[in-house]
Amino acid sequence: MQLTVQNLLVLQITGSAAATGLSVSVQAAPALLVSLAGGAAVDRWPRKLTALVSQALLGVVALVTAVLVATDRLDLTVLLVLAAVTGTIATVDGPACALLGNDLVPTEDVPSAIGVGSLVHSAGRLAGTALAGVAVGFLGTAAAYAANGLSFLFVAAVIPFLRPAAGAVKYVIPAQRGAKAAARIPAQRGAKASAQRAAAPDMTVRQGLAYFLRRPRLVALAGVTGISAIFGRNYGLTLAVLVTGPLAAGAGAFGTVSTVLAVGGILGAVLGARLRRPSVRLVAALAATGALLQAAAGLSPSIAVLLVLVLPMAVVESVSDTAGTTVLQTDPPAHMRGRVLGVWGSISTGWGLAGPPLLGLLMELAGARGALVIGGLVIAGSLGAGYLLRQRGTATPVPVRTGERDGTAPQPELSTAA
Repeated sequence: MQLTVQNLLVLQITGSAAATGLSVSVQAAPALLVSLAGGAAVDRWPRKLTALVSQALLGVVALVTAVLVATDRLDLTVLLVLAAVTGTIATVDGPACALLGNDLVPTEDVPSAIGVGSLVHSAGRLAGTALAGVAVGFLGTAAAYAANGLSFLFVAAVIPFLRPAAGAVKYVIPAQRGAKAAARIPAQRGAKASAQRAAAPDMTVRQGLAYFLRRPRLVALAGVTGISAIFGRNYGLTLAVLVTGPLAAGAGAFGTVSTVLAVGGILGAVLGARLRRPSVRLVAALAATGALLQAAAGLSPSIAVLLVLVLPMAVVESVSDTAGTTVLQTDPPAHMRGRVLGVWGSISTGWGLAGPPLLGLLMELAGARGALVIGGLVIAGSLGAGYLLRQRGTATPVPVRTGERDGTAPQPELSTAA
């Protein structure tokens, strides 16, 4: 709701669509620049405290904005500063709330919890946009900001009463541990000191980035999601041009398409909540299926055919997103998950900023139909090629040296990085 009202407010102040886009970029920029640090903070600090403070701060920012709007003291510069502050707090709030939610259920139910979270998020986007229009129309912009601020404070008030579920993976770094505790360890001597140094968690940003890059599953997931984000997914742009251009329909028809997309996203989140052990291979297969449906949608001769294709396309891609989020939040060890989500926040923001301009350029060259078809085929072709290369790599026989069959050959040392 707040983002919708913010866009309306920028338009009201400036009358410029470019300024509206700038405000969105300013709010997203911190995720590109400081998400790594935000993820490290989530790993270092207790999650309940971190989520409580971040939710409260977001509420304070919203309420301050409401006061400034009500007193007519808000200009574009102040609004952009507040948007940047909101984006910065969100780099900590996002992973903190996600991982805290996982702590509230047994380990085996984490995929379902993530799916339910995706369902709530999708429903919240629909309800928030509608509530923003109602609030601004009947009560004014200040009231909409105030309502959102109170909602943050409500969540912050509930967090202290949450209790981890029995069987949940609990990992909390107390405030006294970390750098100070690790600094005391080198002063000790002997085998005990060596064991303590080995056990001390490395809470640095660099360690989180290194872990992400050394983990093939996470790198592959980043590749799958990145190519899908760049050549697809931006349906607010591609389908809007397709509906109002080649299909010669109006804004009302695009509204119907958007509604079907949202409904498909909710249905996909419900189905995704049933996944127990999703894999990167499943994410890639679903992304390729959605890409082929996207290509078919680009060839739609009418709105009716487009609607038939858009629903399963949205369902498949929502399940793929839920499966990818589950892998992302369950694959790393508990003490690394905040930093892994921080790395993910940076790279996914990069895709989000790069995708629309590149897709817009493709639309300029190939038109709306061409962009959907080419984008879908590029996604599906790339993922298919990646799968074949991986299969070829695993099928390549490893040469057996003399003596290995009977165990007399010298054995290589095992790498600790394995």
